[in-house]
Amino acid sequence: MDHRGSVEVAALKADSFGRIALMRDSAGAVFVRRDLRHVPWWLRVPAWWLARREARGLRAVAGMADVPQLLRWDGRVLDRSFMAGDAMYQRPPRGDLAYFRRARRLLQQLHRRGLAHNDLAKEANWLVLEDGRPALIDFQLAVRGDPRSRWMRLLAREDLRHLLKHKRTYCPGSITPVERRVLKRRSWLREAWFATGKPVYRFVTRRILKWEDNEGQGPKP
Repeated sequence: MDHRGSVEVAALKADSFGRIALMRDSAGAVFVRRDLRHVPWWLRVPAWWLARREARGLRAVAGMADVPQLLRWDGRVLDRSFMAGDAMYQRPPRGDLAYFRRARRLLQQLHRRGLAHNDLAKEANWLVLEDGRPALIDFQLAVRGDPRSRWMRLLAREDLRHLLKHKRTYCPGSITPVERRVLKRRSWLREAWFATGKPVYRFVTRRILKWEDNEGQGPKP
């Protein structure tokens, strides 16, 4: 799709890994653009790596409902389809059990395609669409693999555990005994991340990039 005649409608986010904006093409259709052309030189490689990872993830879910569709990726600009809605923390699905049932089915579809989202603790990555349906965005950390493999099953379980944490927040009375067991079962992957990766992540994001570690998590009741 040729978006050379597109114009910016609104800036959505800007950080060290690129600028995200809502765009309109020459036909009047809106889409979302991640632009890496103004990334500082010392972050161009990780910014490109994350964007390429997102493009690969979006290719894996091509044609699937309630996830963005990849429109363009040329190594500098990533365009994806726009989904009208709000982040979970902006429009909390309190008491909306149907939302979480649909969200679980959405995850199952994702995992059957051999993709784990890998960043679902962030409420900003869960959308509540205009009709109340769930949707997923931000596939920069998504992992592709054989859905039957032990590694992908582990990542899929972590995706589900993060969804259940949000369900526990907004529909606490609807958590089933099986879901409680899933929530209590912490994988070695989570323990390794908190012991090694999390301290490094906090240092880089807070001290070097000046990000807030809880950005996009949303208020908790």
